[in-house]
Amino acid sequence: MELGTIEREMHIDASPEVVFDVVSSPEHLREWWPDEAEFSAVPGEAGRIGFGDFAQGGVWVQFTVVEAVPPRLFSFRWTHREGEAAAPGNSILVVFELEPAGTGTLLRMTESGFRERGWNEAKTATTYGEHVTGWTSTCRD
Repeated sequence: MELGTIEREMHIDASPEVVFDVVSSPEHLREWWPDEAEFSAVPGEAGRIGFGDFAQGGVWVQFTVVEAVPPRLFSFRWTHREGEAAAPGNSILVVFELEPAGTGTLLRMTESGFRERGWNEAKTATTYGEHVTGWTSTCRD
């Protein structure tokens, strides 16, 4: 099993400007992915996203914006340790590429960097599988 990159592609019946806002703003992100999101869509800005009920042990995950080029590209690194600068080897990279397609948008999402984390094979496979499941349920056309 290759554990390198997760790729999803879908057509969305909305303009690239609208889709960019949905994938790059915390208030919209909370509607379809994490339970909480605190970040600015500014390259280099660190933030965090949260999963679960925090009164019941929910977790915050570090999140750093890499690129924000409205309305074409939004990318971020996540899963790095708090206090560390996000970089290849300590985080996973997610890239959303948006392209006009008729009256809507073609959205391409890639997530990479699992092997580069230096985890053992079991941890890499488990994390990769969890992310495949997550993006499969999140990125539905």
